Amino acid sequence: MNKAVFSFLFLMLFSTFSFAQATFQVNKVIAHRGAWKAQGLPQNSLASLNEAIRLGCEGSEFDVWMTADEVLVVNHDHDFQGIDIETSTYEQLLTKKLPNGEKIPTLEEYLKEGMKQTTTKLILEFKPSRISVARSERVGELSVKTVQKLGAEQWVDYITFSYEGGKKAIATDPQANVAYLSGDKTPAQLKEDGFFGFDYNIRVLKNKPEWIAEAQQLGLTTNAWTVNLEEDMKWLLDLKVDFITTDEPEKLFELISKK
Repeated sequence: MNKAVFSFLFLMLFSTFSFAQATFQVNKVIAHRGAWKAQGLPQNSLASLNEAIRLGCEGSEFDVWMTADEVLVVNHDHDFQGIDIETSTYEQLLTKKLPNGEKIPTLEEYLKEGMKQTTTKLILEFKPSRISVARSERVGELSVKTVQKLGAEQWVDYITFSYEGGKKAIATDPQANVAYLSGDKTPAQLKEDGFFGFDYNIRVLKNKPEWIAEAQQLGLTTNAWTVNLEEDMKWLLDLKVDFITTDEPEKLFELISKK
Protein backbone atom coordinates (compact mmCIF):
# COMPACT_ATOMS: atom_id res chain seq x y z
CA MET A 1 0.00 0.00 0.00
CA ASN A 2 1.52 3.33 -1.03
CA LYS A 3 1.59 6.38 1.24
CA ALA A 4 -1.19 8.24 -0.59
CA VAL A 5 -3.62 5.31 -0.32
CA PHE A 6 -2.77 4.83 3.36
CA SER A 7 -3.34 8.52 4.07
CA PHE A 8 -6.70 8.44 2.30
CA LEU A 9 -7.87 5.36 4.21
CA PHE A 10 -6.74 6.87 7.51
CA LEU A 11 -8.65 10.06 6.76
CA MET A 12 -11.81 8.09 5.95
CA LEU A 13 -11.48 6.04 9.13
CA PHE A 14 -10.86 9.16 11.22
CA SER A 15 -13.87 10.95 9.70
CA THR A 16 -16.12 7.95 10.38
CA PHE A 17 -14.87 7.68 13.96
CA SER A 18 -15.27 11.40 14.53
CA PHE A 19 -18.77 11.48 13.15
CA ALA A 20 -19.83 8.50 15.24
CA GLN A 21 -19.24 10.86 18.17
CA ALA A 22 -20.68 13.99 16.53
CA THR A 23 -22.94 16.01 18.80
CA PHE A 24 -24.35 18.84 16.73
CA GLN A 25 -26.41 21.27 18.76
CA VAL A 26 -30.20 21.29 18.41
CA ASN A 27 -31.32 24.67 19.73
CA LYS A 28 -32.71 26.67 16.75
CA VAL A 29 -30.00 29.36 16.95
CA ILE A 30 -28.34 30.26 13.63
CA ALA A 31 -25.69 32.98 13.87
CA HIS A 32 -26.08 35.32 10.88
CA ARG A 33 -22.66 35.74 9.18
CA GLY A 34 -21.20 34.15 12.28
CA ALA A 35 -21.47 35.57 15.81
CA TRP A 36 -19.96 39.00 15.16
CA LYS A 37 -22.06 41.77 16.66
CA ALA A 38 -21.49 41.47 20.41
CA GLN A 39 -17.71 41.15 20.12
CA GLY A 40 -17.25 43.54 17.19
CA LEU A 41 -15.78 40.85 14.93
CA PRO A 42 -15.74 41.03 11.12
CA GLN A 43 -18.77 39.38 9.54
CA ASN A 44 -18.07 36.11 7.70
CA SER A 45 -14.62 35.87 9.26
CA LEU A 46 -13.09 32.76 10.79
CA ALA A 47 -13.19 34.66 14.07
CA SER A 48 -16.98 35.11 13.89
CA LEU A 49 -17.38 31.44 12.95
CA ASN A 50 -15.39 30.37 15.99
CA GLU A 51 -17.39 32.71 18.23
CA ALA A 52 -20.62 31.05 17.01
CA ILE A 53 -19.07 27.67 17.82
CA ARG A 54 -17.98 28.91 21.26
CA LEU A 55 -21.51 30.12 22.01
CA GLY A 56 -22.92 26.72 21.04
CA CYS A 57 -25.09 27.87 18.12
CA GLU A 58 -26.83 25.16 16.14
CA GLY A 59 -25.55 26.76 12.96
CA SER A 60 -23.30 29.54 11.67
CA GLU A 61 -24.39 31.10 8.39
CA PHE A 62 -21.91 32.44 5.83
CA ASP A 63 -21.98 33.74 2.25
CA VAL A 64 -20.15 32.51 -0.84
CA TRP A 65 -19.23 34.30 -4.08
CA MET A 66 -17.13 33.14 -7.02
CA THR A 67 -14.22 35.18 -8.37
CA ALA A 68 -13.49 35.70 -12.06
CA ASP A 69 -11.02 32.79 -11.89
CA GLU A 70 -13.61 30.54 -10.18
CA VAL A 71 -12.29 30.64 -6.64
CA LEU A 72 -15.11 30.44 -4.09
CA VAL A 73 -14.67 32.99 -1.30
CA VAL A 74 -16.62 33.88 1.83
CA ASN A 75 -18.02 37.43 1.96
CA HIS A 76 -21.49 38.94 2.28
CA ASP A 77 -21.42 41.81 -0.20
CA HIS A 78 -20.62 41.57 -3.91
CA ASP A 79 -17.46 43.55 -3.22
CA PHE A 80 -14.63 42.97 -0.75
CA GLN A 81 -13.20 46.21 0.62
CA GLY A 82 -14.26 47.94 -2.60
CA ILE A 83 -13.08 45.21 -5.00
CA ASP A 84 -15.89 43.59 -7.02
CA ILE A 85 -15.55 39.86 -6.40
CA GLU A 86 -17.12 38.43 -9.54
CA THR A 87 -15.02 40.49 -11.92
CA SER A 88 -11.74 40.19 -10.00
CA THR A 89 -9.26 37.40 -9.42
CA TYR A 90 -8.58 35.81 -6.05
CA GLU A 91 -5.08 37.29 -6.08
CA GLN A 92 -6.56 40.77 -6.42
CA LEU A 93 -8.75 40.18 -3.35
CA LEU A 94 -5.66 39.27 -1.33
CA THR A 95 -4.49 42.89 -1.57
CA LYS A 96 -7.10 43.76 1.10
CA LYS A 97 -7.64 42.51 4.66
CA LEU A 98 -10.55 42.22 7.07
CA PRO A 99 -10.42 44.67 10.02
CA ASN A 100 -8.99 41.96 12.31
CA GLY A 101 -6.14 41.22 9.89
CA GLU A 102 -7.65 38.08 8.33
CA LYS A 103 -7.56 37.72 4.57
CA ILE A 104 -10.80 36.90 2.80
CA PRO A 105 -11.43 33.19 3.48
CA THR A 106 -11.78 30.78 0.61
CA LEU A 107 -14.67 28.34 0.93
CA GLU A 108 -12.18 25.52 1.44
CA GLU A 109 -10.44 27.37 4.27
CA TYR A 110 -13.74 28.19 5.94
CA LEU A 111 -15.00 24.62 5.73
CA LYS A 112 -11.74 23.20 7.05
CA GLU A 113 -11.96 25.54 10.05
CA GLY A 114 -15.56 24.51 10.70
CA MET A 115 -14.74 20.82 10.38
CA LYS A 116 -12.44 21.02 13.40
CA GLN A 117 -15.56 20.62 15.56
CA THR A 118 -18.85 18.72 15.48
CA THR A 119 -21.22 20.92 17.47
CA THR A 120 -22.17 23.74 15.07
CA LYS A 121 -23.44 23.20 11.53
CA LEU A 122 -22.14 25.34 8.65
CA ILE A 123 -24.98 27.08 6.79
CA LEU A 124 -23.57 27.84 3.35
CA GLU A 125 -25.37 30.58 1.43
CA PHE A 126 -24.21 30.72 -2.17
CA LYS A 127 -25.07 34.10 -3.61
CA PRO A 128 -26.86 34.67 -6.92
CA SER A 129 -24.53 35.96 -9.59
CA ARG A 130 -24.97 39.56 -10.69
CA ILE A 131 -23.69 38.47 -14.11
CA SER A 132 -25.90 35.58 -15.24
CA VAL A 133 -28.20 32.77 -14.18
CA ALA A 134 -25.70 30.29 -15.62
CA ARG A 135 -23.07 31.67 -13.28
CA SER A 136 -25.47 31.30 -10.32
CA GLU A 137 -25.87 27.65 -11.27
CA ARG A 138 -22.09 27.29 -11.49
CA VAL A 139 -21.66 28.71 -7.98
CA GLY A 140 -24.23 26.25 -6.63
CA GLU A 141 -22.57 23.34 -8.38
CA LEU A 142 -19.03 24.26 -7.30
CA SER A 143 -20.13 24.90 -3.72
CA VAL A 144 -21.51 21.37 -3.47
CA LYS A 145 -18.48 19.87 -5.20
CA THR A 146 -16.16 21.65 -2.76
CA VAL A 147 -18.11 20.25 0.18
CA GLN A 148 -17.92 16.78 -1.38
CA LYS A 149 -14.19 17.13 -2.04
CA LEU A 150 -13.54 17.84 1.64
CA GLY A 151 -16.00 15.22 2.90
CA ALA A 152 -17.92 18.00 4.68
CA GLU A 153 -21.44 16.88 3.78
CA GLN A 154 -22.45 16.16 7.38
CA TRP A 155 -21.44 19.65 8.49
CA VAL A 156 -23.12 21.65 5.73
CA ASP A 157 -26.64 22.77 4.90
CA TYR A 158 -27.22 25.17 1.98
CA ILE A 159 -29.37 28.25 1.48
CA THR A 160 -29.73 30.50 -1.56
CA PHE A 161 -31.80 33.26 -3.16
CA SER A 162 -31.20 31.66 -6.57
CA TYR A 163 -33.92 29.10 -7.33
CA GLU A 164 -31.97 27.89 -10.36
CA GLY A 165 -28.77 27.65 -8.34
CA GLY A 166 -30.61 25.76 -5.62
CA LYS A 167 -31.95 23.24 -8.09
CA LYS A 168 -28.45 22.85 -9.57
CA ALA A 169 -27.06 22.14 -6.11
CA ILE A 170 -29.76 19.51 -5.54
CA ALA A 171 -29.02 17.94 -8.92
CA THR A 172 -25.30 17.84 -8.06
CA ASP A 173 -26.02 16.10 -4.75
CA PRO A 174 -29.62 14.85 -4.29
CA GLN A 175 -28.82 14.28 -0.60
CA ALA A 176 -27.88 17.94 -0.04
CA ASN A 177 -30.11 19.94 2.30
CA VAL A 178 -30.95 23.10 0.33
CA ALA A 179 -33.37 25.77 1.62
CA TYR A 180 -34.70 28.69 -0.39
CA LEU A 181 -34.48 32.33 0.75
CA SER A 182 -36.46 34.61 -1.55
CA GLY A 183 -39.93 34.05 -0.09
CA ASP A 184 -41.78 33.77 -3.41
CA LYS A 185 -42.39 29.99 -3.48
CA THR A 186 -45.05 28.06 -1.60
CA PRO A 187 -44.05 25.11 0.58
CA ALA A 188 -45.69 22.81 -1.97
CA GLN A 189 -43.50 24.20 -4.78
CA LEU A 190 -40.38 23.76 -2.69
CA LYS A 191 -41.31 20.19 -1.86
CA GLU A 192 -41.97 19.36 -5.52
CA ASP A 193 -38.54 20.67 -6.57
CA GLY A 194 -36.64 18.78 -3.90
CA PHE A 195 -35.81 21.60 -1.49
CA PHE A 196 -35.13 20.82 2.17
CA GLY A 197 -37.18 23.75 3.42
CA PHE A 198 -37.52 27.51 3.42
CA ASP A 199 -35.53 30.26 5.08
CA TYR A 200 -37.75 33.31 4.59
CA ASN A 201 -37.56 36.88 5.82
CA ILE A 202 -39.58 37.43 9.01
CA ARG A 203 -41.82 39.90 7.13
CA VAL A 204 -42.81 37.19 4.63
CA LEU A 205 -43.79 34.83 7.42
CA LYS A 206 -45.71 37.55 9.26
CA ASN A 207 -47.77 38.03 6.08
CA LYS A 208 -48.15 34.28 5.45
CA PRO A 209 -47.90 32.53 8.83
CA GLU A 210 -49.85 29.59 7.42
CA TRP A 211 -46.77 28.66 5.38
CA ILE A 212 -45.04 27.56 8.58
CA ALA A 213 -47.68 24.92 9.33
CA GLU A 214 -47.89 23.92 5.66
CA ALA A 215 -44.14 23.37 5.49
CA GLN A 216 -44.15 21.38 8.72
CA GLN A 217 -46.91 19.14 7.38
CA LEU A 218 -44.87 18.53 4.22
CA GLY A 219 -41.76 17.62 6.22
CA LEU A 220 -39.88 20.78 5.21
CA THR A 221 -37.69 22.75 7.58
CA THR A 222 -38.67 26.29 8.56
CA ASN A 223 -36.28 29.17 9.20
CA ALA A 224 -36.62 32.96 9.40
CA TRP A 225 -34.11 35.78 8.84
CA THR A 226 -32.82 38.17 10.10
CA VAL A 227 -34.61 38.13 13.45
CA ASN A 228 -33.25 40.60 16.00
CA LEU A 229 -36.42 41.80 17.76
CA GLU A 230 -37.38 39.93 20.92
CA GLU A 231 -41.09 39.97 20.02
CA ASP A 232 -40.34 38.29 16.67
CA MET A 233 -38.14 35.68 18.32
CA LYS A 234 -40.93 34.85 20.79
CA TRP A 235 -43.51 34.64 17.98
CA LEU A 236 -41.38 32.19 16.00
CA LEU A 237 -40.57 30.10 19.08
CA ASP A 238 -44.30 29.83 19.83
CA LEU A 239 -44.86 28.54 16.29
CA LYS A 240 -42.07 26.00 16.79
CA VAL A 241 -40.02 26.90 13.73
CA ASP A 242 -36.91 24.79 13.26
CA PHE A 243 -34.37 27.62 13.08
CA ILE A 244 -34.08 31.36 13.73
CA THR A 245 -31.30 33.31 12.01
CA THR A 246 -30.14 36.30 14.04
CA ASP A 247 -27.38 38.86 14.46
CA GLU A 248 -27.90 38.50 18.22
CA PRO A 249 -27.59 34.82 19.13
CA GLU A 250 -26.91 35.72 22.75
CA LYS A 251 -30.37 37.34 23.05
CA LEU A 252 -32.06 34.33 21.44
CA PHE A 253 -30.26 31.93 23.76
CA GLU A 254 -31.50 33.95 26.73
CA LEU A 255 -35.10 33.79 25.50
CA ILE A 256 -34.89 30.05 24.86
CA SER A 257 -33.51 29.48 28.35
CA LYS A 258 -36.62 31.13 29.82
CA LYS A 259 -39.06 28.98 27.84
